[in-house]
Amino acid sequence: MAMSEKKQALQVAALENGTVIDHIPSDKLFTVVSLLRLQNSDLNITIGNNLPSKKLGKKGIIKVADRYFTDEEINQLSVVASNIRLNIIQDYEVVEKKEVQLPDELMGIVRCNNPKCITNNEPMKTHFHVVDKENGILKCHYCEKEQNKDSIKTI
Repeated sequence: MAMSEKKQALQVAALENGTVIDHIPSDKLFTVVSLLRLQNSDLNITIGNNLPSKKLGKKGIIKVADRYFTDEEINQLSVVASNIRLNIIQDYEVVEKKEVQLPDELMGIVRCNNPKCITNNEPMKTHFHVVDKENGILKCHYCEKEQNKDSIKTI
């Protein structure tokens, strides 16, 4: 193991309890911070960006001490990046690894791209059904307009 890899591994391993969110595409890192509302947190959070990655070229990583995320929170990340991995840390050990997957429904995450949709004209939460997980096709619960997850805007 090269010295820089050892140092990077040490930096990541220094979490006693919490969650490491890894393999975040660098250009999506701050979207993930926003989706998980970490900017308002008073927890110990370490954010690294543009770190070397064999898979992505460069990646972002977020370490959140003493916080575990619900499956719903985790799956919401799938709308911005599909290869994100979560490492659940307890007593400095990885006790579980989770992969982010597109959920059946997305609530209050994605903006409907139909300007006439009620969710764009009334103060209400958006609600999408994922009708095709493989191709990332979402369908608005209210106006039934479909959109591809690659063209979505997060709220």
